[in-house]
This record gives sequence, structure tokens and C-alpha cells, in this order.
Amino acid sequence: MKLAIASGKGGTGKTMVAANLAFTLSRAGQVTLIDCDVEEPNLHLFFPKTATITGITVPVPVIDENTCQHCGLCGEFCQYGAITVLSNRVLFFPELCHSCGGCMLVCLNDAIHEEPKRIGTVAISTPLPHLKLISGMLDTGNPHAVPVIRSAKKLAAGNPLVICDSAPGTSCPVVEALDGCDICILVTESTPFGLHDLRLAVDVADRLGIPTGIVINRSDGKDQEIIDFCRVQDLEVMMTIPFDREIAAIQSRGNILCQVQPTWQNEFTGLFMKCRDLCKGIK
Repeated sequence: MKLAIASGKGGTGKTMVAANLAFTLSRAGQVTLIDCDVEEPNLHLFFPKTATITGITVPVPVIDENTCQHCGLCGEFCQYGAITVLSNRVLFFPELCHSCGGCMLVCLNDAIHEEPKRIGTVAISTPLPHLKLISGMLDTGNPHAVPVIRSAKKLAAGNPLVICDSAPGTSCPVVEALDGCDICILVTESTPFGLHDLRLAVDVADRLGIPTGIVINRSDGKDQEIIDFCRVQDLEVMMTIPFDREIAAIQSRGNILCQVQPTWQNEFTGLFMKCRDLCKGIK
């Protein structure tokens, strides 16, 4: 089972839900937790442990100006504007390149070859006996998060239970994190911004064909707008976490709620059971 934790906006408590769910389930069996928020990964702060780090590279084109005849085919092919061919030189913008390899294929003079370029890293650790943590991290200044996320997910292939903590929002990195997952938990909060961005996130999950459940975090008891929206969309509110000072203090210290207050383990176990039942119902 592959389960994604996502949110329409940042700061809803998505990582808190992912960390506590992984901690609780790892007490009963093997769990692989992937930090797919590769621009700002932080799950390692809750599960500190020495990790094995591997560099992630993508192929980028290198143009031999001595062989190139400046025909312009490579520039015409590139849909991202990474190559501009002038009369006497070729301009290459690596930040725009998506490593598709098309420019190399259309070159009539074999003037283009590819070389690996590092864009980030993936760290693997085992902070608990039955918990594997895979954290992707994008190098500073690099815009290509998707290949790092894809590499992290490949390292989790074959594991029986995978939890993906995605980036917030609805951009390409979120779509990559959700792709191939069996179910998505969207974490929201009872604010106007929370509801607005929840609508966007629900639309993304729906377009990807992923069954979705909702967790309301930092609830002040005024959740009716969220509940009404979920009723209209036929979405289940699977869990509600109160706006509580002690919970916030536990989080700010980098601790796991379910470890400090073990009674919460029943709540997160129940969340997983509802996810499993939803998957069975869809299939």
C-alpha cells in the first residue's frame, strides 16, 4: 500500500501527521517513510539517525561547437527554451533543461552528447527497528525537484507499506509524489485559506484518480465549512486534531506526539484503518 500525505497549503501539519502515522504503524510492522518535500525536507528532525547519502544526477546535453553546424534543429525541438541557436554559437540554459534527450536525437552531426549533472541527494536511514526513512534533498538553487522525488520513490519500491510526505501545494512535485499512490490524506485547517487550498488539492487528487480522505488539524471546533465542503465532495473527515498548546509544544521540540502521548496511537491506527477500508471500497 502506498499512502500520500499532502496539503493544499504549507503549515497545516502535514509532516506531523506523516511522522506520527509512520511511528505508530512501525510498531506493528515494516514502514517506509519518504520525505518528498525535497526543497525543505524535515522528517529527519523527528527521526534523527546517521544516514547513507547518495547523489542524484540527471543527464544534460553538452554541445561540441567544433562539430555543430548551427542548423537549429535542437533549438526547434526543445519545448522549454533551454537551447537557443545563433548563427555562430549555441546558448544552453541548464536550469530550463528537462533532460529529455531529444536534442541529442535530432542532431544530424552527432554534435551533442550527455553528461551527468548533480541536482540533489537521497538519504536513507533506519531510525527505528521497523521504520526506514528516505529523504530527498534538492541542491540549493536547483529548480528540478521531480527527478529527486522520483529517485527517492524508486528506492522504496517493493516495500509493503510506503508513506509519502509530499510538498505543500498543487505543483509538479506534489503530482510526482502522489503519482502511483493508492490513497491520499489531505491535511487542512479551518481557515479561509485552508478551505481555498483544500479545494485545489482535492481537484488534483481527483484528476489523478486517487481516493482521498481529510484530516482537520488545529481544530478550534469551528469546522463546519470544511465539513460541509467534504459532504458535498463525498469525502470523509477521517480525523480531527484539536488546536492544543501541549501538542504544539511537543511538535516544536521535535518530538513525536504518539510517543509522548501514547493514547494518540489509537487515533492514528484508526486513521490507517479508514484509509485501508477506503481503498478496499474503491477497488
